[in-house]
Amino acid sequence: MSDKEELSFGTALKQLEEIVNKLEGQELSLENSLAEFERGIKLSKFCSQTLEEAETKIETIIKDEADELQIEPYDME
Repeated sequence: MSDKEELSFGTALKQLEEIVNKLEGQELSLENSLAEFERGIKLSKFCSQTLEEAETKIETIIKDEADELQIEPYDME
């Protein structure tokens, strides 16, 4: 997706929802349906990748024994 840098997660998710509504509720030509489907797949991949990147960036702030704050990666398991 060429506009990844400009596209936010929220915008991509909204566009994806709009595409789903179009595909479910409107009569589109086969060509338009395929184009919307292709765009939806790209947006879905973008959203998944953005969530994975956010997951790896999640950190926790803990206090150590000396009562100082430290930042550590969050263990998802």
